[in-house]
Amino acid sequence: MDKTDTLTFGVQNMSCASCVGRVEKALNTVNGVHDVRVNLAAENVRIATAPGFDAAKVAATLRQAGYPARTATHRLRLSNMTCASCVGRVERALLAVPGVISASVNLASEEAQVEVLEDANLLSTLHDAAAQAGYPAAVDTQDAGSPDAATRKEAEATHLRQMTVLAALLTLPVFLLEMGGHLIPAFHTWIAENIGMATSWFVQFALTTLVLAWPGRHFYSKGLRALLKGAPDMNSLVALGSGAAWLFSVTALFAPGLLPESSRVVYFEAAAVIVTLILLGRYLEARAKGRTGAAIAKLMGLRASSARVERDGAVVELPIDEIIAGDIIHLRPGEKIATDGVVVEGQSYVDESMITGEPVPVEKATESEVVGGTVNGTGSLTFRATKVGGDTMLAQIIRMVEEAQGAKLPIQDLVNRITLWFVPAVIAVALVTFGVWLAFGPSLSHALVPAVAVLIIACPCAMGLATPTSIMVGTGRAAQLGVLFRQGDALQSLQCVKTVALDKTGTLTKGKPELTDLVLMDDLTEDEVLLLIGAVEARSEHPIAQAILRRAEAAGPVPGEVSDFQSHTGFGVSATVLGRKVTLGADRLMIRDGIDLGDTGRIASEMAKAGKTPLYAALDGKLAAVIAVADPIKPGTPEAIAGLHDLGLDVAMITGDNRGTADAIAAQLGIDRVVAEVLPDGKVAAIDKLKEGGNRIAFVGDGINDAPALAQADVGLAIGTGTDVAIEAADVVLMSGDLRGVVNAIDVSQRSMANIRQNLFWAFGYNVLLIPVAAGAFYPLTGWLLSPALAAGAMALSSVFVLSNALRLRWIAAPLAENATPEKEPRAATPVAAE
Repeated sequence: MDKTDTLTFGVQNMSCASCVGRVEKALNTVNGVHDVRVNLAAENVRIATAPGFDAAKVAATLRQAGYPARTATHRLRLSNMTCASCVGRVERALLAVPGVISASVNLASEEAQVEVLEDANLLSTLHDAAAQAGYPAAVDTQDAGSPDAATRKEAEATHLRQMTVLAALLTLPVFLLEMGGHLIPAFHTWIAENIGMATSWFVQFALTTLVLAWPGRHFYSKGLRALLKGAPDMNSLVALGSGAAWLFSVTALFAPGLLPESSRVVYFEAAAVIVTLILLGRYLEARAKGRTGAAIAKLMGLRASSARVERDGAVVELPIDEIIAGDIIHLRPGEKIATDGVVVEGQSYVDESMITGEPVPVEKATESEVVGGTVNGTGSLTFRATKVGGDTMLAQIIRMVEEAQGAKLPIQDLVNRITLWFVPAVIAVALVTFGVWLAFGPSLSHALVPAVAVLIIACPCAMGLATPTSIMVGTGRAAQLGVLFRQGDALQSLQCVKTVALDKTGTLTKGKPELTDLVLMDDLTEDEVLLLIGAVEARSEHPIAQAILRRAEAAGPVPGEVSDFQSHTGFGVSATVLGRKVTLGADRLMIRDGIDLGDTGRIASEMAKAGKTPLYAALDGKLAAVIAVADPIKPGTPEAIAGLHDLGLDVAMITGDNRGTADAIAAQLGIDRVVAEVLPDGKVAAIDKLKEGGNRIAFVGDGINDAPALAQADVGLAIGTGTDVAIEAADVVLMSGDLRGVVNAIDVSQRSMANIRQNLFWAFGYNVLLIPVAAGAFYPLTGWLLSPALAAGAMALSSVFVLSNALRLRWIAAPLAENATPEKEPRAATPVAAE
């Protein structure tokens, strides 16, 4: 049986014989599947396929049954990709391969991303399918921004530049001989008297033939082959247009008797100029395409090439590929960190701005985590490698960006459907144009000119490049701003969001309680009080106790002489420190112990209104201080909320905290809606309620309990400093942990989609307006008749315009820079009943 008729792929979660029966039963319900053989030991399935087989249905059925199929994603480098119609043909060819779940082709990067059932034989089948469609493929073992990939793109641009220069040198004499005579009558007379028109035409023939046969040969080798297969592409249009002009001119030169006397003219200059201008356009396209992957190239450039590693009792310099998890790496001042790891010795400050966007270096000491690609400061560090190769954070970031850049937005489906019939439609229009002009025009040559112009001016390239180039550049620029689009379609979805819902702890706030206020009584000093209460709280594991202890330790060494420690559940703690009785807790503890609070109730009330927890400290039975502990708001949060309001968005807060604290923080920040005292599943219900009326919701969170809400929202944005579970559930990751990244993400989304719409408007508008002009539709009214040479120039300009417009996204500036601190007046919050 042929390898494409059977598939063998892994299945997860099988543990016993009953699992085998369930998997077989599930697969036997799928149309096109027969002869199912499940191997429990190997945890795989072998099936035979029949007409109607759909791998996506197989994957969905197994997932629903609780036994997900193992899948693999292959990236293929494609050859001969020239225009949007190629995209549809390659995708159809790949999707026709049994075992392919999805296929997405990117014209800008000339790559295909194919998700398949994990069958070892499928890769070669994919190669065969692409080659048979006319687009040979190779496995993309290099990352898009790798030196090899960059070198390949540079070599392509160099070759096109050489061919363009050669074509221009050969075309220039042809253009001068033919058009010079038309523009300057005296020059025409000089040619006729000194060279002779027959000789001039013969020179034009020789030079034009060289242009078509040498620099322009791939238009014919590829275009005519595609035409014979019944699948014409952009090359076919160029081949037909320039070939028709050349063939007509050859007939006029060598067999003039076959043409009416009035039609005995040549269009060699049109054929040569067409090829030259389109080569110029292809060269400019290739240069622009090389720039679309600049973000990936910069990310790749962050990687260290080698590191100093302990091996066999000595420290040796090793290439990064030879480092394994567990290796001890020695880092000198100013060096790049080679892999992710944990510091085992030393102290230094590390610049992590290229990963997180945070401009301030981060202190690293024993047990601190370090990230590969970041740069060490002036200290020395020794760290243990924990993640290497493709498991490092930098590698994961590069992978996320690549996947987002290769995504196909929903808007692209419409474009692809149109471009599939675009080239055949253009050929049909050209034939109709030729027939109408032949019937009603003055001569055969007058019929040829507009027909050739129609073939040449049509530009499916611009339509095909309009979306993927903007995606590549937009997501790449977002990555440089610290915003990673894990799902490419989030780039389109985010622009439609009307409400941004935010988790509180760890998102709006730091997620770590801190002592924020210390109001002293009488003549006591701050350090004196802090050290005494810190000594007491050192005996407690409560988060509030730890916050007080951290502040006390910053003031100096905390006394270790603590006796008579007592924890008063629900009230506070007390102990004797250095011979002094220390009591610390809520107001009810002070009242119980008969400690006079005086007029401090007003101070505590103000603290509570600000969302803080007020506590009291007493020494030897006398009130010493009023303390406030709170989870402080992140520095960039107020500006981020104001920025979201400036974008016309509503802001909601969904939190499990009590209503009082939630309302206080919402009022302080100007948050519009509050949903408080909810459990994790309550957050999902709150998202659903906010969605009512077709309102599109983005949710921002960082914790494990936020994962369901991140998945439920139209777009989930995870704080990059949060948990892996939250990041996996999100569509977008904010690497810095700063909420200003939400504003930047939405801004990039809006700008990228606006850029795509501009490109599509230009690409479609160009074709809609200029194809009728080229066909001579306006000739009876205005006398407009476009020459094929001008049509070629306009066509080349169209693709270059689209690419140049997309490349403008490389210079998107973050609307909220992380060092900006303007304050805006907050809006009042509107409480919402808890779900």
